Amino acid sequence: MGNDHPDAKLYPHATGAAAKMVKAHQKEESLKLYSGWFCPFVQRVLLVLLEKKIPFQYIEVNPYDKPASLLALNPRGLVPTLSYANKPLYESTVICEFLEDAYPSSTPHLLPSDPYLKAKSRIWIDFVTSRIIPSFHRFLQFQGGESSGLSKLREEFLGKVKEFTLEMDKNGPYFLGEEVSLVDLVLAPWAVRFWVFDHYKGGLKLPVGEEWVGRWKKWVSAVEKRESVVSTTSEREYYLPIYQRYADDVAQSELAKATREGKGVP
Repeated sequence: MGNDHPDAKLYPHATGAAAKMVKAHQKEESLKLYSGWFCPFVQRVLLVLLEKKIPFQYIEVNPYDKPASLLALNPRGLVPTLSYANKPLYESTVICEFLEDAYPSSTPHLLPSDPYLKAKSRIWIDFVTSRIIPSFHRFLQFQGGESSGLSKLREEFLGKVKEFTLEMDKNGPYFLGEEVSLVDLVLAPWAVRFWVFDHYKGGLKLPVGEEWVGRWKKWVSAVEKRESVVSTTSEREYYLPIYQRYADDVAQSELAKATREGKGVP
């Protein structure tokens, strides 16, 4: 899945640790990732590239002046778009699985070799995109108070997070156990953004005393400390004006518009 995030015009470049990562990946490479610093779908792909140490060139896209090289690959001009041997790929989960297949000697391997566990992983990768992300945005973009539906949307969102958590390996710390996998990486960009609810919608309000919450916090703690996550995350203050537009339901990204229309991830 992808998104062009035109609201990134509010601050057009990565900052902090992410700026260092971008600078380190400016050299010409045959593998090119057309990116947007704010976009969590882009961050998914970056996490896979960095975890597997695959050489790539980072190309920041100005959503108001998309380069011809991007439009030639992807006429919609959305990011992430990957150029592989001058051939295009898009949709973040497709790109992530492609990188796993196309670079089999690059480790870690992010999908299990066991056919059942691989299939199970794909079920929960899809769950993140088709269930958790839409409920995150329905909650964030809702216009109204607790009594008019906000509390119901918070409950729905936390319910999806709970479903995901209950499927985790009991010990972890990651979804499948001791080693990170693609299931972890496709959710990580949103998990490390849950803090936005400290500023909007009256807070996330994780339930107190429910056993699954401890397992969720253990997972988040492990994920947010990974070098790949740290090095692809900009400074928080620059996310806030963009997320304010989502909270006010005036953001113009494809995902924001789809949420407004009652649709899932575009």
